[in-house]
Amino acid sequence: MTVFFRHSKHLLASLALFSVIGLMLAMRPTPSAMERVMARGELVVMTRPSNTTYYEDQHGHTGMEYELAKGFADSLGVKLKVLESSDLSYIRYAIRKGTADIAAAGLVNTPERSEGLQFTTPYQQVDSLVVRRLDSPRITDVDQLVGHVVAVPAGSSHAELLIQAQLENPALEFIEVEDATPEQLLALVEDGEVDYSLIHSNTYSLQRALWPDLIADYTLATDLPLAWALNPKDDQSLYLAAQRYLTQVKADGTTAKLEDRFYGHVEHFNLYAARSFMRHLEQRLPRYEELFRQAGEDSGFDWRLLAAVAYQESLWDPGAISPTGVKGLMMLTNDTARQMGISDRTDPTQSITAGAAYLRRVHAKIPDRIPEPSRTWMALASYNVGFGHLEDARILTQRQGGNPDNWQDVKQRLPMLAKPAYASQLKYGNARGGQAVVYVRHIRRYYDLLVWAENSRRRDETRIALN
Repeated sequence: MTVFFRHSKHLLASLALFSVIGLMLAMRPTPSAMERVMARGELVVMTRPSNTTYYEDQHGHTGMEYELAKGFADSLGVKLKVLESSDLSYIRYAIRKGTADIAAAGLVNTPERSEGLQFTTPYQQVDSLVVRRLDSPRITDVDQLVGHVVAVPAGSSHAELLIQAQLENPALEFIEVEDATPEQLLALVEDGEVDYSLIHSNTYSLQRALWPDLIADYTLATDLPLAWALNPKDDQSLYLAAQRYLTQVKADGTTAKLEDRFYGHVEHFNLYAARSFMRHLEQRLPRYEELFRQAGEDSGFDWRLLAAVAYQESLWDPGAISPTGVKGLMMLTNDTARQMGISDRTDPTQSITAGAAYLRRVHAKIPDRIPEPSRTWMALASYNVGFGHLEDARILTQRQGGNPDNWQDVKQRLPMLAKPAYASQLKYGNARGGQAVVYVRHIRRYYDLLVWAENSRRRDETRIALN
């Protein structure tokens, strides 16, 4: 009897202890969304790979969404972890499930999406455009899509717009293609498998030169807000932090600089030049691609950047000769050829190898503290106008309150070198700085086209079939 009582006391004591522990656990507050991020030491962001959101170039991962998300993670003092998906429905599901903290995937804040997600203030606005072949009938009203084959990504804001249009005109029909990228839908239009598709204006501005036989000349909707999406079931801590960050970067000009960085060099479109580029991409570049790749490995540059320089210089023509006597794929001067130790400027191997090595020499002159990609763009400007004149432009930038280590600021002052009022105050005097800005802009454009062409496997591999 005594033994039983002793064991009973122990059992009661244990039960009491468990009850206290259970009560304490129940009373412990659930970590907030911000506390979970800080405890992990990383911000998990879901995005989709595209040239407007997230892709890889010579300096690593980049893109408008990536740079904004990286800036937010840095402001919180945590690392950025990126998860990728091209499935818009899965991206929304992943946020609601808690797989990721934020969706930064070029999502349009629509009434339907707002029912299941919490959107931040918009960081950018875009239009929804109808894209067609140049030889297809032009659309001036959404009702004119009736009777034509129209395809859009499944679960996209484009699909929502067409669903709304169907309420007004039930005869309007369209196909929702699962996991379709903009490139794949453009390919369907180009191949004649569908008559029309929809595309956001920012994507179209970047993609247009890759699809010179397509045009988007009807706007279905304007000023669509791109924003980040969070789980509405979470507390407001992370949401409010994201709100403050996006408001701040818009106010201090960071967002505008990113827009200029990713879109500022694509405003000039020439149909003839775009068709020539695509023809040369398919016919000329394959002859020299391995040489560019090897030169890239030897010099430490992305081979596509070297190819872009060569296209700007010679249109990938090894026999090109300028009126001033520069020759070859990289259009080297006699003096540069001697410096780099080559004997035949028209020989593709010698020209590419020497051009890459010379660009590396120029790049090494640019101060190490200047971050990429500004350092590369300044090296290219120096390659064109001369290192001394570039330094003059940087000095002028500093005098005028700009950042001499930022290409967006320096490129605004380079054209001033041609004005006597400024040139007379500078060490190296007058220079055609505006020409250097155009030179860099063209190379950036060609480089981006090469990156996007390869990333999207534009060369025949991007095609998909409709069910």
